[in-house]
Amino acid sequence: MKILVLKSSGNKKGSSAILADEFIRGAKERQHEIVEYSLTGKDIRPCRGCNACGMNGACVQKDDYEKELKDLIRKTDMIVFAMPVYYYNWPAQLKVVVDRFYSFTTELTEMHKKTVLLAAAWDNTPTVFRVTKAYYETICDYMQFTDCGMVLGGGCGTPDMTRSSKYPAQAYELGRSIC
Repeated sequence: MKILVLKSSGNKKGSSAILADEFIRGAKERQHEIVEYSLTGKDIRPCRGCNACGMNGACVQKDDYEKELKDLIRKTDMIVFAMPVYYYNWPAQLKVVVDRFYSFTTELTEMHKKTVLLAAAWDNTPTVFRVTKAYYETICDYMQFTDCGMVLGGGCGTPDMTRSSKYPAQAYELGRSIC
């Protein structure tokens, strides 16, 4: 299986990167092909809502999404959303990617992609992942994606906190379980 791991943190060695790297390690052990794509420094602009694409065509914006990422999404079987949680929700740099699904919603929906959510948050309260998880589940439902698992790492405010938690092992095991 070809797996696209979207890393959305500006901190390339931060908590969500640790979870992503452990997932990748597990998935590679199962011989999956991994494509890592860091959103840091990429020129990915918000959807303009112009509808020039008609939900199934080229976007008028000629940014890194249209030049690189859209084709990577097309060519993979699974998308892994690896993210820090900011104010109980997805970081803007990843949300804008999902918003740009609009330009090929029909095509993407028909692909029935598999997905994984890897999220790290400083907070460890019962509500910290409520919105993050609900948005992910809603996108999976709408886009006809198959959720293959989640690691929701609460109390992962620093890389050291994350490394000493149970969540890297969970991410690794999730990577190994993908079939």
